[in-house]
Amino acid sequence: MSGSHTTAGRVTASVNVLAGEIVDRLVAGAERYRVSVSRGSLGELLIDAGAKAAGGIDAGLLLTEICMGGLGRVSLAHAPGAEKWPFWLTVGSSDPVVACLASQYAGWSLQHEKFFALGSGPGRAQARVEKLFEELSYTDKAERVTIVLESGSPPPKEVVEKVATKSGVDPKNVAFIYAPTQSLAGSVQVVGRVLEVALHKAHELHFPLDNIVDGVATAPLSPPHPDFVQAMGRTNDAIIYAGRAHLFVKGPAAAAKELAEKLPSSNSRDYGRPFADIFKAYKGDFYQIDGSLFSPAEALVTAVETGETFRGGEINVALLDKSFGA
Repeated sequence: MSGSHTTAGRVTASVNVLAGEIVDRLVAGAERYRVSVSRGSLGELLIDAGAKAAGGIDAGLLLTEICMGGLGRVSLAHAPGAEKWPFWLTVGSSDPVVACLASQYAGWSLQHEKFFALGSGPGRAQARVEKLFEELSYTDKAERVTIVLESGSPPPKEVVEKVATKSGVDPKNVAFIYAPTQSLAGSVQVVGRVLEVALHKAHELHFPLDNIVDGVATAPLSPPHPDFVQAMGRTNDAIIYAGRAHLFVKGPAAAAKELAEKLPSSNSRDYGRPFADIFKAYKGDFYQIDGSLFSPAEALVTAVETGETFRGGEINVALLDKSFGA
């Protein structure tokens, strides 16, 4: 099923159909991308992109595109900004609200007994179980769905059944792609959320989502680390201390200026230490961390109706080096 959907005055194709095409490329190129493909007990498609399988940067780039529901452009290239870390991920979308918030955002809590993972990807836009979807007009309806898990193990059958039921599809039409944060593919797809965190912060600041018409963002490729807390810290720090986001918005220039000033991570009370240190200071309670920290270091906001561009924040190379182990 490939019908298009209207949202915020724009016509958007099915994110699950678009992402499914990328999933097919990943499966067909499993050896090249160093991923492992299998079927679970309920017939669900399981793709290990970094747990037991080696995965890699290329797999991570595809994972990021899948997370964005096929509505994102993802590339890795040499860029200035941090002398010791010259390779940066750049992510863009001409439909950033759907790509980032309705698809990429890791907002679906999936758990059973000892298994816990946050689900991201286009399957969220079909299940629509999160409170966030009360504010997002986009709804998907496809014959198969995809969920990406930041996890070192595949989901148990109870989680598979939940996703299939909420999505209105047979379990055999659900694809789960999983990779831990410590893996190359996992670290790439987390840093690839640099635009998404900018959109999420804009939403938290109550900026009208319908006024965000385009966006591009970039952050340095973080070196993976075998320790989970250090790995998570580095991927977050890549965005918090070196991420740059450029949003293009409709509406008053004053609102664009305010967004640029309030968006950067430096507005947070917890700004100023590597994320791993912050996490440990709160004794591993993620939800005690000031939510405004999760944002790019630098923001540019262009008011497309006046041509004015406003800026806020700046890259903190010293903290990036400290986090990455320079």
